[in-house]
Amino acid sequence: MADVSAGTTSPDDATRQLRRLPFTDVQGASVDHHRHLRQGMPEAVYGPGKRPEQCVSIVGELLLNGTGSVLLTRADEQQRLACTAAHGQAIEAGRSLLWRAPTDSVATDVVIVTAGTSDLAVAEEASLTLRAYGIQPSTIADVGVAGLHRLLARLDEITSADAVIVIAGMEGALASVIGGLTGAPVVAVPTSVGYGAALEGVTALLAMHASCASGVTVVGIDNGFGAGCAIARILT
Repeated sequence: MADVSAGTTSPDDATRQLRRLPFTDVQGASVDHHRHLRQGMPEAVYGPGKRPEQCVSIVGELLLNGTGSVLLTRADEQQRLACTAAHGQAIEAGRSLLWRAPTDSVATDVVIVTAGTSDLAVAEEASLTLRAYGIQPSTIADVGVAGLHRLLARLDEITSADAVIVIAGMEGALASVIGGLTGAPVVAVPTSVGYGAALEGVTALLAMHASCASGVTVVGIDNGFGAGCAIARILT
């Protein structure tokens, strides 16, 4: 409607666009064109379980008829190659790809903290999700409780942040430690990293839910995307 008012879009073109809303059926998917209006970010594309050509079609539909950034998460190599060949280079982090990243940054300071290097794949997913919202996070890696002095050396960066994402496997203790050191929102992500009784992330998940540090928010195992979305909702 703003484009019609400004004269850059004709009423007929606007009518055609509105007829496509709120969703379009593409390759077995119902692409949600109203999600950006409701939630501030377009529908993200989850790679697992989709054929490469389905990812190409869905990403293409969002790029063609959407107005915001387009995020593909957990893409395998075939999906990545197919989508970048069809739609051009994307910003890549881990197994996620971002097209049409916002040019304006949200004025906020978000820090992503990982307990170990093995948690970085989840951190990259959270980071790129935040970038899709226009938030530019920083990452502090490998500062888990087995060497707490590493965390203390970066404490000023963490306690001055507007929000913190804490990513940890094993017993997940880092979330409670950071939750007790800052008054900013803390979103904890348990990861499937760990030996034996770590139970592929279940131990960290339960420990984070049982945290003595009040107000720590917990998302699902390995869910960096969910953590990024949670922080974006809180801050924007």
